[in-house]
Amino acid sequence: MVYHKPVLLKESVDGLNIRPGGTYVDLTFGGGGHSREILSRLDSGRLLAFDQDADAEAEAMKISDKRFMFIRSNFSFFRNFLRYHKINLVDGIMADLGISSHHIDDPERGFSFRSHSVPDMRMNRNSGITAIDVLNNYSLEDLERVLVMYGEVPGAEKVARAIVQRREEKPFHGMESLLGAVSGFAPRRQESKYLARIYQALRIEVNNELEVLKQMLLQVLLSLRKEGRLVVISYHSLEDRMVKNFMRTGKPEGSLDKDFFGNPLVPFRLVTRKVIVPDDSEIRENSRARSARLRIAERN
Repeated sequence: MVYHKPVLLKESVDGLNIRPGGTYVDLTFGGGGHSREILSRLDSGRLLAFDQDADAEAEAMKISDKRFMFIRSNFSFFRNFLRYHKINLVDGIMADLGISSHHIDDPERGFSFRSHSVPDMRMNRNSGITAIDVLNNYSLEDLERVLVMYGEVPGAEKVARAIVQRREEKPFHGMESLLGAVSGFAPRRQESKYLARIYQALRIEVNNELEVLKQMLLQVLLSLRKEGRLVVISYHSLEDRMVKNFMRTGKPEGSLDKDFFGNPLVPFRLVTRKVIVPDDSEIRENSRARSARLRIAERN
């Protein structure tokens, strides 16, 4: 069984413009597809890969290569580890922000509403709150905030109220109880898309994904050498907007600094002004690639 089929593999690794002797960082090792492709293009160079997931660590242990180092950590701390290993600047950084097929297919992880499981959704199962904790403990206002901000869920207030009413009768324990509480709000013929929005919102909240992404991007500015490349694959509009803003202005929120004369201070050159998306053949082979968006920038 394939752990995870990497999305936009050639396009993303090509985007790193790899120098055979360079130093590269894969911030989201996952099943290792991108890391293995990067290693295949290195000579004397080296690759550091990050992932906070124990299953990813087990997959990384299958790579026996002195040029490769795996670090089990959330990528929001990646610069600390670079400095620990006496690395100041690197030639390229890539991140594939989507959850892996392995996570979706493993019912114990609770990432998919199609699995009969307890909604856990933690990338790191050793820390933090679970989706069940959110459902059972968040206030009505906080539930609505999560659904609106992270899932852009239509009728979020009604959904949040239904969740609160349902847990007052009996606390949430598994998938069936959540689906029973919220499925009636889904527009006809759009049930799957609607439930996916709710699950996305819960997952982002559980893993604090947008704040973690923000912290990672700010560290990129300190870690990429001149002409080094940043390559990011995102899967929903919230993270793609942050990545686009950062590549254009150097700030995740998109505000632009200017010098004394009013000239814009931009730390990157956009390698691709238009976002890169999978072609029809890749989507046919891997339907989960459908929402992928690839952006590439080079450090000025």
